Amino acid sequence: MSSALAIASVTAVLKHLLGNVLVQQPALTGMGDVTVSALPPDRVLAGGTEEHNQLNLYLYRLTPNSGWRQGSTLSSVGERRENLPLALDLHYLLTAYGERDLQAEILLGYAIQFFYETPLLTREAIRATLSSLGAGNGSNAGITALAASTLGEQVEQISIHPEFLNTEEMSRLWSGFQTRARLSATYEVSVILIEGRRFIESTAREIPQVVIS
Repeated sequence: MSSALAIASVTAVLKHLLGNVLVQQPALTGMGDVTVSALPPDRVLAGGTEEHNQLNLYLYRLTPNSGWRQGSTLSSVGERRENLPLALDLHYLLTAYGERDLQAEILLGYAIQFFYETPLLTREAIRATLSSLGAGNGSNAGITALAASTLGEQVEQISIHPEFLNTEEMSRLWSGFQTRARLSATYEVSVILIEGRRFIESTAREIPQVVIS
């Protein structure tokens, strides 16, 4: 199961993979530097800063996963065990910014294509990305900590699919951010399973110990 680092790990993996996709696109070479960020939308252009070529992936909502529910089950010794994993769906707002006409549309197009071609975050991709981030960001304690995430070990694979908000829903979303709306798409990432520490400790006590003499 995943640890408390799972939520941040999903965002970090998606942000990193999006950056890799953009680097590989020859059509973007004439656009100059392109940034991929994970900021609240009101901070992307904070202080009236000039708009740059940028993709921003923002986790704006968490919801319980309907397929997993908090409950109880029986342990291997027949005792009632509480606290099944906390099962969450993550909802992301993907926004494109551009310095010139059509550049935001180009960036968003590549990002949407990436998500369409990546319906699952494989365990191998998660492990490799988190390992790479941990090794290359020694100055960022938050990123380095994600190397200890167990996201790649959870029993359920993580799926990505688009959410299509209507005009009213998108308008309310941007109004809540208190910033001007930009070209955006929304996605749901499911399911993230966060294991309680008490469950982990009780499970460890149930594992039989083998002594070789």
